[in-house]
Amino acid sequence: MTTLIKLEILRTLRNKRYLMFTVLYPALLYVFFISAYGSGGTVAGGVSVKSYFMVSMATFGAVGAVLTGSAQRISLERKSGWTRQLRLTALPGRAYTLGKIASCAVTTLPAIAVVFVIGAIEGVDLTAVQWLGLAAALWLGSFVFAALGVALGYAAQPDAVQPVVMIVYMLMALFGGTWFPVGDSLKTYARFNPVYDYNQLASFIHGQSVAGSAIAALAGFLALFTAAAAYLYRKDAQQA
Repeated sequence: MTTLIKLEILRTLRNKRYLMFTVLYPALLYVFFISAYGSGGTVAGGVSVKSYFMVSMATFGAVGAVLTGSAQRISLERKSGWTRQLRLTALPGRAYTLGKIASCAVTTLPAIAVVFVIGAIEGVDLTAVQWLGLAAALWLGSFVFAALGVALGYAAQPDAVQPVVMIVYMLMALFGGTWFPVGDSLKTYARFNPVYDYNQLASFIHGQSVAGSAIAALAGFLALFTAAAAYLYRKDAQQA
């Protein structure tokens, strides 16, 4: 499984499309949003524009890195017969699923780091503990979407997986607080959106305590998506 993870990471980092859309694109959007809203302004709750969009664009890049990367790669492997070849080896199905999730999660680090660097340049003022804590929280949270990406990679047909993933990705971002703060009227429904819970992990840098409900929700989503990915992997194996 360790070898599989290393190969997956290297393959992803060599992908120019990955570097463009999941590392550079969120960084450019961050610059756009703080310019549009005013870098010295605040959003709902008195949170600075620079801090809010630094977190939301970091999560946007992280979700994109794992969700689109894992789902589309798996669909291509299914289409080419690579997954069928792997089943003939001694690699257990559980190891394959966990390996995919772990390797995808590692690739979120560049997406998070680049936005953080721009945020620091723009004047986001956090302590060293806050920077490290926020990076760790966002990285750990990305495992949820890595598992979802693996599940979507097996749920959708190879020719349809890209539009399916993009629709899921954009809808979760739209109603999860990525583009604008979620209003009180939508919070009841937003709690069922893993992207909303993911963004809540940054509450502590705004002087608030991290909601235990957000952590519990993400843990539940991780278990659900991982179980779904394992089930769909076995189902795909039976149909092969």
